[in-house]
Formats: sequence, structure tokens, C-alpha cells
Amino acid sequence: MHAGSMCISCILSKEEQAIRQFVDEERKSEYMHQALDILYRYGQTESSPGLTEKLEQLYEGFWGAAKDYKAQKHKYNQLLLGMEHEIEQRIRSSHDPLEQCIKYVCAANYIDFSAVDDVNEKTLGELLQKAACQDIPGDEYMRFREDLQNARELAYLADNCGEIVLDKLFVKFIRQIYPQLHVTVIVRGADVINDATMEDAKEVGMDLVASCIGNGNAAPGTIVGRLSDEAKEVLTRADLIISKGQGNFESLYGEELNPYYLFLCKCELFVRRFHMKQYQSVFVREERLEITG
Repeated sequence: MHAGSMCISCILSKEEQAIRQFVDEERKSEYMHQALDILYRYGQTESSPGLTEKLEQLYEGFWGAAKDYKAQKHKYNQLLLGMEHEIEQRIRSSHDPLEQCIKYVCAANYIDFSAVDDVNEKTLGELLQKAACQDIPGDEYMRFREDLQNARELAYLADNCGEIVLDKLFVKFIRQIYPQLHVTVIVRGADVINDATMEDAKEVGMDLVASCIGNGNAAPGTIVGRLSDEAKEVLTRADLIISKGQGNFESLYGEELNPYYLFLCKCELFVRRFHMKQYQSVFVREERLEITG
């Protein structure tokens, strides 16, 4: 999905905010002009994650390493690990644990330092407390259960730190209910913002419940043309794909892989696009998805 006008405006604003700390106005002006050039040259052909990856490379060339999110990633991984047992018990005691998993993993998609200006524990806690009361489309859920029953290879595209703990619970329940399924979890191939990498997968124990691989690049999404051969093979072989997060949606939509998308509508564009309120969940397979914008 090519970046729209609101995405380009948001990306440019974040680039300016990222360089405010520096004092050399001439260099800052040159940086912004080169950022504008990237947006002009690639804005009609690249998704937002693709543009972000190019701008990260530009930033490093001008200013050195981009902001390090390792401390925040560790904080939210540990925070969710501390909640894991309680949330798992809530899920197990529900009338339909798999349905509850979907609600919780969508709620935890709030932990997104790119799309949310002020990620905080209070809002996260409120979303997780309300998760069990959220609705997901019943017809879509029944189709999902049928697809799981018929599949043999599942590719699970993870998104952010912290929420990967609940992704782990989701995968764990899927494998318990559908033991015929082989699950491969695909994370980012290198650090980018607060997205989950192999380091995060190992920190939260995802590698203990499923096969885990990196995708071979540092885009904050899943750009098919830039995936490693291993990640491409996994996606090609998969009978079923679960795609978590807005960045994965933006980069995968229209690529004819037909995944199930699970994410939280966080920014204004997604609220408009899906006709939902902020922090409502999306759960739908691409072939049945209708969007505007």
C-alpha cells in the first residue's frame, strides 16, 4: 500500500522533530531537503514502512545512530512478562480461549512508539483490562477457525516489543488446539524503532513455543521485495498468515498473500480508513476487507 498524504505529512513531521536537538541549522535544512527528496521520489511507490527505512538510513548518514529504543523495549517486554500469568489465566477461564487471545493481542498492539505519541503504562493497562469486553466479528472468527483447522503451515508476522508476549500466548493456544500446525514467527531482521527482533523473541520465550526467524531487513513492516530468502520461503509455503500491526498491514496489503490482519487503530488515518474509534481492533482477512483512503 503506497503511503498516502496523511502518512507523508506525519513522516515528515517526525523527521523534523527528530533533529530539533541539533544546533547546526544549515545541516538540518539540508537534511530536511534530502528527506523531502526521498518522499517525493518514493512516496508514490513505497509504503510508509519502506519510506521510514530509507529515512532511517538518511538519518544515520547525517547524525549517526538513530534513537536507541532498547531500554523501552526491555521495559515493555518485562512489563508484559509480569502480566503474562494473570492474562493467561483469564484466557483459559473464558468460554473461548482463542477468541480471547485475539482480543488481547490486538489491545497490546498499542505499544507502538511510531504511531502513538505517548505510549504509557496507564493506557496500556486500561486497554488490557477492557480487552475481554471487546467484540470481534463472529463470522470472521468462525472462518478463521476453519482456516486453522485446514492449514498445516502458519506464518505469524510479529510487530512490536511487549505485545510479543501476548503473541506468544496466542501461538501457544493455537498449537494446543491445532497440533497439526507448524508455526513460524517472523520478526524484524534488525533494530528499528521498538519493533520486535530475535533478541526480543528470545527475551520473552517466543522461541520456546514456535520456530522464530528474522526477516532480513530493518523496515518497520513486511516489505516482500526486501525479505530474506528464508522469510520469503516461509511466507510462500504458509497455508495461512497472521499479520500483526499497522506497519505490517501497510506493507503487505495488496501483495496477494491474503493474511489475517490483527491490529489496533491508533492514528487518525486508520480511524478514518476503517470507520472506527481510536483504539478499536481490526480482525479480518484481506479478501474480505473494505477500506477507504
